[in-house]
Amino acid sequence: MKQNTARTAIVIGAGFSGLSAAISLADKGYDVTLVEKHDQTGGRARVLKEGGFSFDMGPSWYWMPEVMADFFKRHGRCIDDYLDLVRLDPSYQVIFGAHEQVDMPASFSELQKVFEHIEPGAGARLRSFMQEAEYKYNTAMSAYVSKPGLHIRELCNAEVIRSFLRMDMLQSFSSHARKFFKDERLLRIIEFPVLFLGATPERIPAMYSMMNYADIRLGTWYPVGGMYELVKAFTQLAVEMGVKLQLNTTVNSMEVNDGCITGIITDQGRFEADVIVSAADYHHTDQQLLPSGYNNYTARYWEKRVMAPSCIIYYLGVGRKLPRLRHHNLFFENDFRAHAEAIYTTPQWPEKPLFYVCCPSKTDSTVAPDGMENLFILIPTAPGLTDTPAIREQYLQYVLDKTAAFCGESFRDDIVYSRSYACSDFMSDYSAFKGNAYGLANTLGQTAFLKPSIRHKTINNLFFTGQLTVPGPGVPPAIISGQLVADHISKQKAFSHESVI
Repeated sequence: MKQNTARTAIVIGAGFSGLSAAISLADKGYDVTLVEKHDQTGGRARVLKEGGFSFDMGPSWYWMPEVMADFFKRHGRCIDDYLDLVRLDPSYQVIFGAHEQVDMPASFSELQKVFEHIEPGAGARLRSFMQEAEYKYNTAMSAYVSKPGLHIRELCNAEVIRSFLRMDMLQSFSSHARKFFKDERLLRIIEFPVLFLGATPERIPAMYSMMNYADIRLGTWYPVGGMYELVKAFTQLAVEMGVKLQLNTTVNSMEVNDGCITGIITDQGRFEADVIVSAADYHHTDQQLLPSGYNNYTARYWEKRVMAPSCIIYYLGVGRKLPRLRHHNLFFENDFRAHAEAIYTTPQWPEKPLFYVCCPSKTDSTVAPDGMENLFILIPTAPGLTDTPAIREQYLQYVLDKTAAFCGESFRDDIVYSRSYACSDFMSDYSAFKGNAYGLANTLGQTAFLKPSIRHKTINNLFFTGQLTVPGPGVPPAIISGQLVADHISKQKAFSHESVI
């Protein structure tokens, strides 16, 4: 057996969870190599640059800013030295038709006035709703999200037991929201954050009103230059911590011997390390990269998982400015529940979809040429659907019609750049299980220790991080996930610091 004085680690996948894990392991003294398939870091948060436009390919909402700030602080840095963050005001607008929209002001007192104007008494009830949401958020972050999800015992402590009923685990989000609000417009606003959690509001636990706290109280922020600036910040920190970046490298398989990964086989050669962390798609690693017989879960297990949505995305460069759009625009004219049912209950292409338009050029002049607009348009869809050029074109024309009706003028002839991205792209670029964009659904049966484990059951040096394990999908949870797995690895008393190679 070869003896090494330094502990070594390979992290597969340079999305936020992989970057977080690599940085955290390097901070614990590991010699870390970060292996990434693409020519840039970021994973789903990559950047697309074409014709003077800079498109964030994935995440566009900067929520829960304290998670990112705390991560940098943990590693002796200040995030303000890496990013120029601005709080958006209004945070976003919700569009109910060509002539009806609601701005969501950053000020809570101003937002109360908006709610009161729509529904008498709703302003005061919003305060009560948010008090409960704040409790759930703070409790979840301290008692649930920070746990590695390895055993039910993690939840068997006085704090968790006391909080269980107040967290509304057994009540639906829909029922909870209707205790406070009656107007359908307000309900759509309140229910919007759970659209991407993997079930209809009737099937999502009321605990997730904590996302309303993240939205309304903690605010919607924007890193000047785009969300990829956050990727660049994490990448810079990784390099500062000594992480070696191995880009343009696809992992094809793993060698297993005597209960350990002894080699990572890539298109650029073979790599070895004491510890392997997969931040790639969990299902892909488990079912395709590992040799037969070493899977952590069965194919049947994976087929029974409830997935969060996939989506169709359009990246559009428009050769002139467009009126009435904000940075974030939620087009909620159509039936919220009908769209949710099409995603979660009877998976099919939605007939009249809800959709989201991000226009960062309203805030940031660097993401588009002078006098032009940068549009990112997203339609949530069911995972596993077959997308075709005809389907992509059909929905593009639909969202262009609706957006033009709101803006008051057509801009089809002004589009100077257009690219679509859908389920099949998520599969080819990220090996995403069923082409999902947002990981596992946040149902009660897929929470905490009921999610796929961060460690392999029989391979003692293989660990997992990312949106298919704890704590779940989203940029802040991905960052926490990488940190959790690194902390767990460092606490493994049974793990030898000698090389297994």
